[in-house]
Amino acid sequence: MTEASEIALTPSAAARVAWIARRQGKAPILRLAVDGGGCAGFQYRFGLADQVEPDDTVAERDGVTLVVDEMSLDLVRGCAVDFVESLGGAAFQVTNPNAASGCGCGTSFSI
Repeated sequence: MTEASEIALTPSAAARVAWIARRQGKAPILRLAVDGGGCAGFQYRFGLADQVEPDDTVAERDGVTLVVDEMSLDLVRGCAVDFVESLGGAAFQVTNPNAASGCGCGTSFSI
């Protein structure tokens, strides 16, 4: 487990993860992973994790933990995960300085 400033969780995202975790009776650990696919080449995948794995990079805010596995870290290094509510709905969003382009849905990107 590496604690680093390589990833960040905003207060809004931390509050939403804590709320979801309480409702599901799980630990407030959000896992961000990157999979191949999506309309731009890579897509973000979010889910609650049961535990922090030894090779995870970790960011903590307000009692909530954001974890990224070693394979995904190169694609999201320097990112911030936010939770945004708008007229179009509510969703987790990743501000990724490594992404060369994204798509309209906001869930996929290219390098």
